[in-house]
Amino acid sequence: MALSFNTNFDPKHGVAVDIASGVKRMTAPNSGPYTFRGTNTYLIGEQSLALVDPGPDSDSHFDALISAIGGRSVDAIILTHSHLDHTPLTARLKSQTGAAVYAAGPHKPYRDLTQQETEILGRSADLDFMQDRILADGDKIEGHDWQLETVLTPGHTANHSAFAISGTDLLLSGDHVMGWSTTVVAPPDGSMADYLRSLDVLLARPEKHYLPGHGDAIPQAHAYVKGLKTHRIMRETAILDQVSKGVDAIPELVRILYRTLPAKLHGAAAMTVLAHLESLIEAGKVTSADSQATLSSRFKAAS
Repeated sequence: MALSFNTNFDPKHGVAVDIASGVKRMTAPNSGPYTFRGTNTYLIGEQSLALVDPGPDSDSHFDALISAIGGRSVDAIILTHSHLDHTPLTARLKSQTGAAVYAAGPHKPYRDLTQQETEILGRSADLDFMQDRILADGDKIEGHDWQLETVLTPGHTANHSAFAISGTDLLLSGDHVMGWSTTVVAPPDGSMADYLRSLDVLLARPEKHYLPGHGDAIPQAHAYVKGLKTHRIMRETAILDQVSKGVDAIPELVRILYRTLPAKLHGAAAMTVLAHLESLIEAGKVTSADSQATLSSRFKAAS
């Protein structure tokens, strides 16, 4: 299916929006080219709560969340992943509520870093983030009237998780699946091969209504995920085709394959192309002139 993005989203900053019974969404006021209208924090439960993805260290977002909590017990603060638009408010909320922090581990790259990437990693990642409890696939987190199941979905980051809300058709998809845009998959945080494998994980699950980290809810999510997968595979095929024709540098691949993309987004496109090339190298379809592929490496089709 062709991808159709939903950019018609009113975030209602500062308001706890009812999504379903025992599920509310509050969007932080950190709109931007990579955060859309802001980071979504979800409040799960009625008698007691789980807070999923606290968001940026915003006084107004903190105050709005405390008001929405309304004196109820917070049993858990849960992170889908450790990018800086999701984690910074965690410490303040933990101090205020006493809740334990759950995540699939601290931030980490997928592989050994090049010298250049050491600096790049820290631009979007919370390298100081530490959870109280590390989650494994299938782990349950529960309160008085809610339960979440951990679904490990590496790809956007190595420590990305989605969470199924037990007893519902809802899945908190974090930044792995968003309805307003495709997901940034950029090394060394991101792995395209893992991202595609994680899409298959979600397709094998029963939940068909996703609540993403940015933007509006995604109905008929399986059809949308299939579209995402097709889009990525088509992009990878196009990259392999150009490399087979002798186009061996990422800037040239970006120029050819992203002709209509604004120049200010070419940097993000270059990182996406690198992620696809890493996936093609893993599959044995492309080789790199360097032992570790980088933005400045030269590539050729495997013989």
